[in-house]
Amino acid sequence: MTSAFRKTTETYRQGARTMPGRYYTSAEVFLEEAERVFRRRWICIGRATAIPEPGDYLTANIAGESIIVLRDTAGVARAFYNVCRHRGTRLCEGPTGQLPSTIQCPYHAWTYGLDGRLVGAPHMNEVAGFNKADYPLHAAPLEHWEGFLFTNLATDPAPFVEAFGPLQGRFARFNLPALVTVRRIEYDVRANWKLVLQNYSECLHCPTIHPELSDKLPYTSGANDLVEGPYLGGYMEIKAPNASATMSGRACALPLGDLPPDERRRAYYYTIFPTMMLSLHPDYAVFYTVWPKAANESRVVCEWLVHPDAPRAPGYNIQDAEVPIPRARVSPRRGTANTCGRWGS
Repeated sequence: MTSAFRKTTETYRQGARTMPGRYYTSAEVFLEEAERVFRRRWICIGRATAIPEPGDYLTANIAGESIIVLRDTAGVARAFYNVCRHRGTRLCEGPTGQLPSTIQCPYHAWTYGLDGRLVGAPHMNEVAGFNKADYPLHAAPLEHWEGFLFTNLATDPAPFVEAFGPLQGRFARFNLPALVTVRRIEYDVRANWKLVLQNYSECLHCPTIHPELSDKLPYTSGANDLVEGPYLGGYMEIKAPNASATMSGRACALPLGDLPPDERRRAYYYTIFPTMMLSLHPDYAVFYTVWPKAANESRVVCEWLVHPDAPRAPGYNIQDAEVPIPRARVSPRRGTANTCGRWGS
């Protein structure tokens, strides 16, 4: 896909201001966001490779709802509300796991197939008019994009192909579906979820907060090709003689794809509202998902991805590919964002 990149100075809108402080600290605003943002938008819940085999599952908590994503006996990925149809008991408690050919409720032993059908309901044969076919698990929509899985809690969600229209095919050259996860970390940030995305989307703070990063990626070197709607991002130039955005400046893994020369000198950073951030380098990718916990607290999950042959290739050193981890807080009295961080984990 051909993109037109423009400097921020060309796309900046005069008069733009940060939102008032209450949008970052108010519990009432946070509850409204749960309803108007997180229950209506497509939310990234991880990589499809996180559930490679039938019975593998992961759970995600979105706006007060628990979703279980699993691979059924035919190998199809599915998403269901993590709630038994009988008395509302949570079916799977852990974040990940492996199921047999069924899911059994720990309360009254109602049992479901991995396709969501109710296949066992003890003593319900004594209830007149009861039909197991009427009580499958409530399904949630599940979509795939570039190897990532997305779900939506809305009753009538916006079609995924329309919502993600600007992103379709944009990153095909990086072979994202084929990449493998080689490192994963989780960390808490004492800040509103929007601050995490805003911090990621600008680099004016990089010379003071991340000097090692700025040495490889000059903070004024980039340009964006997505500046409208729920997406923001573009590239930054990798300063010679560096080959990648690593601590040493050397490439840490095989190239992600057959990139043209100019692509080998760039690192791309995209915010995919409301909870995903994607960093693309010549030799590795990083994706983040942000999970709001409260108005002033967020959980960030971060995974490093490389070419599937990279871990066995000479020169592989994913530990060299550190990333800045934000440590941010908001003053509830003044409503000003104060961000501090470091290069590395």
